[in-house]
Amino acid sequence: MLPIQIRINRAQRLLQMLEQDAPLMAVRVAQLTPEHQLSAKTYAAELIAQTRAELERLSREKSVWMAGDSLPQPAD
Repeated sequence: MLPIQIRINRAQRLLQMLEQDAPLMAVRVAQLTPEHQLSAKTYAAELIAQTRAELERLSREKSVWMAGDSLPQPAD
């Protein structure tokens, strides 16, 4: 499994790419039928929402992990 920070970085890059691609996607789907346009735009919006949720989950997981590391450990 990849370290948490690498997974966070990947999710952030994916989210940034998806958000930057939104205007271009509108151009790409412009020639599709209205139903297909709606389907593509809905899929992209769902992917963005899922990526944001994953990024939030990873951030919480990192916070919990870091909080656990900061607790004093008993001496051997």
